[in-house]
This record gives sequence, structure tokens and C-alpha cells, in this order.
Amino acid sequence: MFDALSDRFDGIFSRLKSRGRLGDAEVDEVLREIRVALLEADVHLSVARGMVNRIRERCIGEDLSKSLSPAQQVIKIVHEELVETLGGETMKVTFASKPPTVVLMAGLQGAGKTTTAAKLARWFKQQGRNPMLVGADLQRPAAVEQLRTLARQVDVPVWSEPTDPVEVARTGMAEARRLGRDVVIVDTAGRLAIDAELMEQVREISDAVEPHYTFLVVDAMTGQDAVSVAESFHATLELDGVILTKLDGDARGGAALSVKEVVGRPIAFASTGEKLTDFEQFHPDRLAGRILGMGDMLTLIEKAEEAFEKDEAEAAAARLMEGTFTLEDFLEQMQQLKKMGPLQGIMGMLPGMPKEIRDAEIDDREIARVEAIIHSMTPAERINPDVIDGGRRNRIAVGSGTNPNQVAQLLKQFKEVQSLMKRMGGGLMPGRKKSKKGKKGKGGGRVTPKGGVQPRFDPEDPLGLSQLGDLQLPGAGPKLK
Repeated sequence: MFDALSDRFDGIFSRLKSRGRLGDAEVDEVLREIRVALLEADVHLSVARGMVNRIRERCIGEDLSKSLSPAQQVIKIVHEELVETLGGETMKVTFASKPPTVVLMAGLQGAGKTTTAAKLARWFKQQGRNPMLVGADLQRPAAVEQLRTLARQVDVPVWSEPTDPVEVARTGMAEARRLGRDVVIVDTAGRLAIDAELMEQVREISDAVEPHYTFLVVDAMTGQDAVSVAESFHATLELDGVILTKLDGDARGGAALSVKEVVGRPIAFASTGEKLTDFEQFHPDRLAGRILGMGDMLTLIEKAEEAFEKDEAEAAAARLMEGTFTLEDFLEQMQQLKKMGPLQGIMGMLPGMPKEIRDAEIDDREIARVEAIIHSMTPAERINPDVIDGGRRNRIAVGSGTNPNQVAQLLKQFKEVQSLMKRMGGGLMPGRKKSKKGKKGKGGGRVTPKGGVQPRFDPEDPLGLSQLGDLQLPGAGPKLK
């Protein structure tokens, strides 16, 4: 969602780094570019103006650090102000001393309230809670059935009855206490636009359940309309926070940068995809880092911890370094990697990742192709690929819907990785010689003056490999500096 804004900031800071000093005129020029970048990203005018003014005051008024270059100091200030604009700190969710903790979901129709309610229930379960969902949206056809279907996926009970939304919310509270549920999430009806009937109904439900948290679900794709909707609901309900949905879309993202400052309430959670797992607490500092191209290692680590079993990962790493890592192990690791989400998103979280790599079109179907090849092998072939001859290659290619050359390429690259990892594990990794400028690296990457390889994505590479020296390594990625 923030790709365009991130690209603009990347261009601004690249030009900054080429200047030795920054006077008032240079600072004004940079701030003018930042203001234009923010407005193009659909950030609210007052928010863009306020942020630029604060950056100007700090750039001119502060005693700047002597250990940083002028460009680094401006980037540091922009990062800090961006974090503050996004909300400053991650919203902390506390629980009622006398259960249940009640969460009321509000918003317009189409924002994703029902799906978000199920995602939030899953999140509470991860915190060790026992949530229950209440389907008080009796207006939209099949809304309650949709909620039940989603709730079954996360193993959470749903309470609803075909009476009155306010009565459903009230009886749902009684049912939660009877079942000993410590969190109740109430899903309410929405409208295509704000009207008096909608506001009155949601206010009555709020009075009936007395929520500890009232979250407004907002579609981030609606731009500045999202901020207007938040203001209207806040005037009626006194919101505690906002949940942004569809952050994986291609809108400009101005709502996320505007809602905290305009409405005065933080963004509590963000939905980053259609799956129930694509939901996380909103961290202003992490998003600011992503926007400025600094990566987001903390979120990446959290995703890895959730997807990978620690003991299995350590055992696989040990086998890799010993040279006993098999295609069976590799298949398991790839399946764990897929749980972390699309590869494009993972690449964007890595710090120092070149813009060309972040923007490269990485097709996750390449992983499926590799999986198909390995699945078409027998257990003995996965453990010892050396037994695969021409006849076996043909059989594997037919079974996986590929061709024998692709099978051979995968086997060759896997054997090279095995050999390299075994040498590294034994401390025998040979030193790499610097290559001359302009020399072509094996596989098509251009060797840089410092001896690194400028990687490119090659769809013919079945593992999505990049390069290290003369070898192509599965999942090695570009060389990070």
C-alpha cells in the first residue's frame, strides 16, 4: 500500500545523501518534496502541514548530532515524526478485572467487520483467552452464517438469534458469563453510508453491553473518506481505537497516516490479507521503518517464530551445516516458509533491501513448482538424489508437470548448496576473489566493483535463487551490507 510513498522518500533521501551540507534553502527544498509526497499519498492536508512544520522546527532549531551527516539527521527526524503521526506507541489491550472483556465492532458495510471480528477472536486466543463472538448484524443476509463459518476455523463459539440486534447483544453477554468466556466480541450491522438509523442502533447496542473497547473497522482503500467516517462514529460512540483493513491493497495509504492525528484515537490492529492469520497489532515504529525502506525485522522474526518450530529449525540447520540436509528437509522448510505469507511481503521486511529487489515481481507459484518436483520423487530419491538417473528424471518431470531440464537444474543447485554448507560447517569456506567491474557473474547477475553480485529474479531458477560467488543458493537472497 505504501510503495509509492516509500519510493518518493527513497528518491528524496538519495538526493540528500549526495549533498555535503544542508542550509535553510536546502531544508526548505527537501520539506517541499516531503509535503508533496505526503499529499500524493492522500494524507490529510492538516496532517501533512503539521508534520512538515515539526520537521522544519527540529531541523533548524535543534543542536544536531555531530556523529551523523546532515542527510542522516534529516532521515532520523522524518522517521521519528512519522512514528508520532502514526500514533507513537503500540496500543496496549488490557483485560477487565471482572470478565468478560467486551469488544464492540462498528463500521460501514463492506469494510470487513465480520471477517475482522473472527481475526480478532483468533488473536485473543493466541493471548491465552477464551473469546466468544456475538452476531448482532441481523440486517445483512447471511451475515451470521458467515460469522459462524469463520468462527469454526478458529474454534470459537457464536451466539445469535433472529430477534432484535440489541436483544441479541444483551443475551449474548448472559451466555458468555454462563459459558465462562472471558472475552466477548460483538459484530454489529453496517450501512453503505452513515445515517441516523445506523448510529442509533449501534449506540443502543453499546449502552446494552457497555464495551471496554469500541473499535471502528475502516477500509484503508477508501482514503480520506475513512477519516471522515472515523470522525462521525467517534462523535457517537467515543471510539477506543481503529482497525484498518485491506492494508495489502494498492491504495495510497493516506488514511493510516491521518486517522490518529485527525480523530485522536490510535490504530489498534491492521488486517494485511484475506486469511484469518493476516492480522496483527499495529506498530507505528515498524510501519514507519517500512515506509522509509528500513525494513521490519521484528515483525519478520515474529512471523518466523509463529511459523517455524524452534527445535525442528535448529535440527534442520545442524543437518544443513553437516551436509546431511535432504530434499525431504528442504520441502518441510519451504512449507513452513509459506506460512509466513507471500515472498514479496517477506522481502519488503528485510532491512537494506535494494528497491529493485523489493519491487521485483516474485511469483509464489515457483515454490509450488519446486514442491511438485520433490513430491514426485520417492522417499529414497529425496534422501539420496544421486540415484536419480535419466529415466527417473523423466518420471519425476511427468509427475510434476515440469520438464527434465527443470528437475536436473533443481538437483544440481541442491547438490551445490549441500557441498557449500558442508565446507562452511567445517570452517573451510574459501575466500572469494574480487571480480573486475563489468564482468558477468554466472547466472546473469552483474558483478559490482566491490565484488558483490547485483541480483536479479530469474523465473527459470526453480528455487528463486540469488548468487554467492560462482554458486546459486536456494533462498540466499541478495547480499546485505
